[in-house]
Amino acid sequence: MMLSSYPLWWLALPVLLLPVWWHRQKRQRVKAESLATARFLPSAPPEQLRVWQWRDKVLLLVRCLMLVALIAWLAATIFPWRGDTVLVDSGVDKAWAEKEIAAAGFSSAARMEMPADGLQWLRQNERDWRADARLLVVARADQIAMPARIPQFNHQLTLRTRATPLPAAASTSAAQQSSVAPAEQHIALAAAPSRAAAWRSLFAAFDSAGNAAIRHILAAEQSAKTTLIVWDTLSAAPPANWRAANWWIAIAPSPSSTSSQVAFPELANAATLRINGITLRYADSPRGRLWTSDAFPPRDADTARALYEAWRLLDAAPAPAYATPSQNFAAARSALPALAAAKPAAWLALALLALFMIERILAHARRH
Repeated sequence: MMLSSYPLWWLALPVLLLPVWWHRQKRQRVKAESLATARFLPSAPPEQLRVWQWRDKVLLLVRCLMLVALIAWLAATIFPWRGDTVLVDSGVDKAWAEKEIAAAGFSSAARMEMPADGLQWLRQNERDWRADARLLVVARADQIAMPARIPQFNHQLTLRTRATPLPAAASTSAAQQSSVAPAEQHIALAAAPSRAAAWRSLFAAFDSAGNAAIRHILAAEQSAKTTLIVWDTLSAAPPANWRAANWWIAIAPSPSSTSSQVAFPELANAATLRINGITLRYADSPRGRLWTSDAFPPRDADTARALYEAWRLLDAAPAPAYATPSQNFAAARSALPALAAAKPAAWLALALLALFMIERILAHARRH
């Protein structure tokens, strides 16, 4: 399968009109008279008229196919044109960036804004740079995550990163807040008054668990900060505009539960998960991931503790990304395979050659 790297070449397809226009023309005399002799007539240039008429259709088809193959070959061929380049993070300190660029000897190099995930983007688009080009990346340390393996490039690459320190007052305030104020989780609770008390008691116990690291804030309406919606209303369906990453549904769907099937049809094909002694059924939906269990809401302290532990295991936070330090990457052309998109497919060149030979044969046969 051909992957066109420069699709703008396909804008040249209108050149196919040239052979069509050429083959449709034919010269025809405007006027012809039968005379025994033309000795006594004044000399005059012949008058001819171009008329549209299809001719040499096979030759026309071959020439059009040859132009299409040529355009496809150009669209699949990479022409390296970039020289020494500096990729600059838009949020980096400008004075520090200029100092690093001058120290690396890239003062006269072209500059461009560093895209997201700069090293990976550079590896994918490295074919645009000439073989003797050098690259310099100047960015904030937190903008380039440290890869699991040392990346290799076909060009010499210099990476300069700088940590963004917080002001002393801001860092002190952040440290104080992290040691005093717990994280907040906003929850929308939709339950009958007789069952709402059980849910409030559950989340109050959650506030005390885990060294009070998370504070659960309950509200009757969903908002942009809501991460969990608790739906414990059998007689009504949730509003269509409610969205959250997770839903706790206290209605265990069953074949006889018509209201739950209408409100949450995705739960009909829910998967089952048993963790920490709690059986959970879950399914994905456009509104978020739906969870339901017979343990909603817990009826005793042991079930509440088991539910807290189970949910804590399911809601594990991802590991933080480590910043990449400043370093130099030597060119490793001999160790790296050629990029698949850097060369056109071999069958394109063969097809173009075959079409050219057929076109020459047909053109020669037409003249004779």
